[in-house]
Amino acid sequence: MLSAFFNLFRLKETRNKILFTFFMIIIFRIGTYIPVPGVDSQVLKTEDSGIFSVFNTFAGGALAQFSVFAMGIMPYITASIVVQLMQMDVSPTLTEWSKQGEVGQKKIQKLVRVLAIILAFIQSLVMSYGFNRVYAGLIKDTSILGFVTIAIVLTAGTAFLLWMGDLITQKGVGNGISIIILSGIIAGLPVGFIQVYESQIKGAANITLAVLKIGVVVLVVLAIIMGVVYFQEALRKIPIQYAQARAGRKMLGARSTYLPLKVNGAGVIPVIFAVAFLQIPRTVTIFWNNEKAQKIASYFDMSHWIGITLYVALIIAFAYFYVIVQVNPEKMADNLRKQGSYVPGIRPGKSTEEYITRVLYRLTFVGSIFLAAIATLPTMFATMANLPATVQIGGTSLIIVVSVALETVKQLNTQLTEKNYSGFIKFRKR
Repeated sequence: MLSAFFNLFRLKETRNKILFTFFMIIIFRIGTYIPVPGVDSQVLKTEDSGIFSVFNTFAGGALAQFSVFAMGIMPYITASIVVQLMQMDVSPTLTEWSKQGEVGQKKIQKLVRVLAIILAFIQSLVMSYGFNRVYAGLIKDTSILGFVTIAIVLTAGTAFLLWMGDLITQKGVGNGISIIILSGIIAGLPVGFIQVYESQIKGAANITLAVLKIGVVVLVVLAIIMGVVYFQEALRKIPIQYAQARAGRKMLGARSTYLPLKVNGAGVIPVIFAVAFLQIPRTVTIFWNNEKAQKIASYFDMSHWIGITLYVALIIAFAYFYVIVQVNPEKMADNLRKQGSYVPGIRPGKSTEEYITRVLYRLTFVGSIFLAAIATLPTMFATMANLPATVQIGGTSLIIVVSVALETVKQLNTQLTEKNYSGFIKFRKR
């Protein structure tokens, strides 16, 4: 384990990628403290509601500072949801692009980014105006020009984050957008620890009972991490039989292998999509600063049973939606048929497609229930334990942190293996 870690820094290319990623994260963290001109962020310091804490966590604390990165990458996530929904035979053009391979994906990604910038500008206007109505004195210049200027600055911040994410993906380690979300969550951990200490241990009447309570929380967190790792790595291996296998010009006999299907094929995407979807009612209701609007907004908070129920339903729905979009049983069955392979006991073609679809739906059901449980149970547990709001969203944060960390480690291991293999080839040539 340690030798593999040191090998990553011993290889120049991998070391440069890791250092570049850290450099981008530092820039992101600096940007979260650069305030938007004409804004008094001190009026937001007392805000600690559940849904506000979620958005603030995803923005790396930038929302509480109302900094240039206050919008975060939520507009990009919303744009991704819209475009992926449009690909499901809603827009013929997008459906055709989705079938064009890498060329089509580049077109789709370009459209997502353009739509993300448009949404960022609209959401910035709504958020700045609505926040100023709820938190009087937040915006100093309340003219149309003042709000438009703030919206432009916030939109530019989102565009800069998307650019940074692309740079990390191309020149760094892991998926850039995921790394930015991960760094924002990790940056909020010290604040969470301090809040837990001040609310549970500092000044407690019974220190022993308070420490025991925190110990139980730590054990629950460790159990969640173990569960996330187990389900993220769990596979359903569908046996595959090849009638004839080819090795160069030689024809080999029949051989067996398997088709790996992940139990949680959607990964952490459903959780991120669900959080982005819950942002919409909150954003709309803050536009009207009255008691009725605030009451409606409270229903969508994760501390309310309606909000938590909707959150679970969204996670399950997005899990199925994302798996259907990303894993195409029809194409998978067609590829198996073209390769001269089949599932034992299942006829090639339509029967194989139906079999893979059934297995995929069953796995997605288990995976979506797991995601919903991990995302919500810690929230309910922390609410009953009267923990701070930053801790109450710990389930969502843990899923994202562990999932992104696992994918990043896999990518690093792959790069390390490729370098060792290429080094072995060069040695043999010499």
